[in-house]
Amino acid sequence: MKVILLQDVKSLGKKGDIVEVSKGYARNFILPKKLGVEATGKNINDLKLQKANQEKIAAENLAAAKELADQLSDKSVVIPMKVGDNGKVFGAVSNKEIAAAAKDQLGLEIDKKKISVDEPIKSLGEHTVKIKLHPKVTGQLKVNVTEK
Repeated sequence: MKVILLQDVKSLGKKGDIVEVSKGYARNFILPKKLGVEATGKNINDLKLQKANQEKIAAENLAAAKELADQLSDKSVVIPMKVGDNGKVFGAVSNKEIAAAAKDQLGLEIDKKKISVDEPIKSLGEHTVKIKLHPKVTGQLKVNVTEK
């Protein structure tokens, strides 16, 4: 009996796979636990439509991430910091501060967890940080640290 899996089933397959199982296994385990449905013509067509829709949404998300990366490449945010006598910054600029500055100055919601700083920003001047917008797209944002 052919079954379309609705969830990942260990040692059988992943969600969306069409697998061949015995009738008893399907009737007594897979169908009652809602792990899968019988692979009828209608269900197969529904699966194809769902996969096409998911691919379309993934392509739209990728295009939006690329567009946002292009927008970010020529923008910068200014973060004022307290500075000591010798021009040394007290503390370091955090991802949270960069995200807040991007929201205030650029109007962009950027998750602080997606901001990647190679080494802590502890000096005045312009620094570049990476922002992971999509698994395949990484943008860059300039952070200008100034004296408060």
